[in-house]
Amino acid sequence: MNTVRTTALLAALTGLLLAVGAFFGGTRGMTIMIVISLLMNFVSYWFSDKIVLSMYGAREVTPQDAVDLIRMVSGLVQKSKLPMPKVYIIDTDVPNAFATGRNPQHAAVAVTTGIIRTLKTEELEGVIAHELAHIKNRDTLISTVVASIAGVITMIANIAQWTAFLGFGRDNDEEGSGLASIVEFIFLVVLAPLAATLIQLGISRSREFKADETGGIISGNPLALASALEKIEYYAQNKVMLEATPSTSHMFIVNPFSGAGNWLMSLFSTHPATTDRIARLKELSKRGR
Repeated sequence: MNTVRTTALLAALTGLLLAVGAFFGGTRGMTIMIVISLLMNFVSYWFSDKIVLSMYGAREVTPQDAVDLIRMVSGLVQKSKLPMPKVYIIDTDVPNAFATGRNPQHAAVAVTTGIIRTLKTEELEGVIAHELAHIKNRDTLISTVVASIAGVITMIANIAQWTAFLGFGRDNDEEGSGLASIVEFIFLVVLAPLAATLIQLGISRSREFKADETGGIISGNPLALASALEKIEYYAQNKVMLEATPSTSHMFIVNPFSGAGNWLMSLFSTHPATTDRIARLKELSKRGR
């Protein structure tokens, strides 16, 4: 059911992109949007992991650099029947982690120094199992495609906004053309990016629930993952991760901007409420007994 929902939301996001292209330039606009989207997805597919790891100054570690961490990842990889991903460490005190890569054969798991120091061994295992679940479920590729398409729509909205602001819009003398222009402007600048964001959030949130469930099964200890989420959420609420950016916040196990806003920010959060995730993990633990 989760896969069907994700597919439907991806189709809706693609349809929205084509609609924006049609509004912007008819059939030619739709064609241009498809080409731009394909180019962005091509770049994202091949280079997104390197780009995001570089953004956070992540350094790859070997068994000689981090014996316990590599051993932990290796053990969980065997349980999940996945190829061994590259392992990275990000030097920041704020506990968090993410996975990236275009497929299980070209994947990476990154953890912060803060999460290594803060969590107990079984809790860290739960977090890494969650990230391996994203790799196993190919969420890293899905999130890249979604972010690319949503990014195109937002970019067009920004262009339309500045075009209107600078007075470069088209001049029409026909009756009713003014109202039509206003409707188009509202669609391009307000409704389209809002819809894209909501669809993106719907996909991201559903994948987080699935990764929690799969991660709990891989680690064999859903309660440890629940405990880890609670600790990471606490730090996210009380300490800002300066390195984080909104465009990559959906990648982390807990939104690094959890404490950066009010109820409106939580409405547009890339992650479901941590309390809901913990409740589901507790239910999973009960079912496994």
